Amino acid sequence: MQSQSVVYLESVSKIYPSAKGEVYAVRDVTIDVQPGEFYSLLGSSGSGKTTTLRMIGGFEIPEYGQVYIGGEAVTTLPPYRRNVHTVFQNYALFPHMTVAENIAYPLTIAKVPRSEIEPQVKESLRMFQIQDFGDRKPSQLSGGQQQRVALARALISRPKVLLLDEPLSALDAKIREEVRQELRELQRQLNLTFIYVTHDQEEALALSDRIAVMHKGKVEQIGTPKEIYNRPASLFVSQFIGKANFLTGTVQQVIDGRAIVSVNNQPIKAVLSDRIPIQPNQTVTLMIRPERIRLNQNTIADNQVKGTIESITYIGQSLQIHAKTDLGMLVVTELYDGGDRSDQNLTLFWNAEDCIVIETKE
Repeated sequence: MQSQSVVYLESVSKIYPSAKGEVYAVRDVTIDVQPGEFYSLLGSSGSGKTTTLRMIGGFEIPEYGQVYIGGEAVTTLPPYRRNVHTVFQNYALFPHMTVAENIAYPLTIAKVPRSEIEPQVKESLRMFQIQDFGDRKPSQLSGGQQQRVALARALISRPKVLLLDEPLSALDAKIREEVRQELRELQRQLNLTFIYVTHDQEEALALSDRIAVMHKGKVEQIGTPKEIYNRPASLFVSQFIGKANFLTGTVQQVIDGRAIVSVNNQPIKAVLSDRIPIQPNQTVTLMIRPERIRLNQNTIADNQVKGTIESITYIGQSLQIHAKTDLGMLVVTELYDGGDRSDQNLTLFWNAEDCIVIETKE
């Protein structure tokens, strides 16, 4: 895989000293990023995602493991010797330079002739829709405009890899969504490799070709957004990504990737996660996404349970229904059709494919 990857981390670990001894910020992480891929490192604060990005960029040197870019070992090389560019959370624009000068800076220090720089800067200004701001200073721009300048500067020298460290976190929700869409379209248009750090699961799911979910310095799971969401490989991933119902039960039977799990003496059919070995009599957790549960439908499903409505919350296009059942409280999300739900007694249905068996212990 190393020869095909544009970025390959081989069992890298980063250790920091502390008053209590050594602390692993990143422990034994291996990832491969393919050419033209939008690859996200997703995790909460302290998960190791930014440290991992900094090791790729050359701002941190791992104590163990190797970093490869384009098949070349770059583990100990400084940032300027790597064909990557980093867009930081605070944009890191030069306040004394104009927008055009900021964008031109990578080409200027590379001693590209001025006659070649000017048309490239003009094209970058046009591409990022900031052609009217070339003579302004960064302080005269909005947050979204500054973000576009930072991206234009990062991409003007066409690096092999663009590293982005929480680049949209300082923007308000509406601007963030707009820039997010522009970023994805630009990445596809230019066929560039992006490695993107974020704590925002929605952002990662919307942007990424693949996601590495990190927790306490380790990679919990790597997969496509659909794989991460639909088939979480650990209890942490299932709790961190999206909303879900969790039921605890005992495995009664395991056959061909499926299981029957007893929850409050009721048999529930479920499917196994590929990475989790499950045995009969084992205590496990079942995960069911709220949108996968259907209510009072004349259909055949693998599982069903009677319930009573405890509360209904209106959230725009959908309703969030809390239903009390013999299995425990279940949350159901369904599209709002404009009518009133007056029925207090419900039957809840879901299929085995939508009920995932996860090991109870972390």
